[in-house]
Amino acid sequence: MTNRSPGGADVRLCDIAKHFASATALERIDVTLPAGQFSVLLGPSGCGKSTLLRLIAGLDHPTRGEILLGDTRIDQLPPKARDLSMVFQSYALFPHLSVAENILFGLSVRGTAKADQAARLERVAAMMGLEALLARKPAELSGGQQQRVALARAVVSERPVCLMDEPLSNLDAKLRAEMRSEIRALQQRLGLTMVYVTHDQVEAMTMADRIVVMNAGRVEQVATPRALYARPETIFVASFIGTPPMNLVPRAALADIPAPKATATIGIRPEDIAQDGDGHPIRAQVRGVEYLGADQLVALDLGGARLLVRQSGHALPPGDALALVLPAQALHFFDAAGHRLPARADEFPHPQPERHDETHA
Repeated sequence: MTNRSPGGADVRLCDIAKHFASATALERIDVTLPAGQFSVLLGPSGCGKSTLLRLIAGLDHPTRGEILLGDTRIDQLPPKARDLSMVFQSYALFPHLSVAENILFGLSVRGTAKADQAARLERVAAMMGLEALLARKPAELSGGQQQRVALARAVVSERPVCLMDEPLSNLDAKLRAEMRSEIRALQQRLGLTMVYVTHDQVEAMTMADRIVVMNAGRVEQVATPRALYARPETIFVASFIGTPPMNLVPRAALADIPAPKATATIGIRPEDIAQDGDGHPIRAQVRGVEYLGADQLVALDLGGARLLVRQSGHALPPGDALALVLPAQALHFFDAAGHRLPARADEFPHPQPERHDETHA
């Protein structure tokens, strides 16, 4: 493996576990976060994503396993020796220091030469649009400006790896959207290895090169945003990715549809259900309509199972019967344990070769 790249080195998590006295926070985490890429740790509250970030940062220590930066093991090193920076959810700005002093705090503590500090501050302030704010205190700044200061403090360190723990959760929706674009552009411009924690799938899908989907302390799937959406490997991923999420219907409600023998659940995205064309015809009763402007979400009852359809068109009164088509190529099949099954015999050639595709850790 190449130890260094323009974006630094890979972050490798090898058989990581974190146990507390009464609970297991993480178990069997084996993931590589590639150098120079934007990797997102995504999952619901309590899934272990922030705990994993803290282990990488050195704010906590794993019960088992190794953390490597390139070929260097770092889990036994103190945080200051790990060649990384971190942006916290709370921004962690010192209220009594100016913007300039907050940005330079880490460099000052490390004894960086004053001339080097000044040069770095000038570059980073210009990059982050903070030139006119350097003399202000954090209380005089908006939430977005405070976030830029926290980012600038991470960038000025010139560390190749940057960790971010839900940094946009304190901002309103409009500002979050703006900051998503800014952070992504900054990461690409500097070639940083970014590890970003969020529970917000929109943030993950719009910013990431790779997403690590976590649930109950384990990794469910690692893939690009597009691959996660198109080919979820588990029912959890199918139900977590997508707005609205994939329809997951018990096999019994779609008994006439050909499916692999072990199928327990059939999935289909709301936008893939059609009103005509080739596929498996079904009829369902309208239960309600959610108008969204350009299109609408129609809630249907299919033999006791709930089905959502995204479509354009006129409003449909509750109780109406709707004829629909489920295209065969849009169906996803899951077994009783919630794992994906092949839709076609040729989807996994036999014998199966060793896999190195992007959809697995």
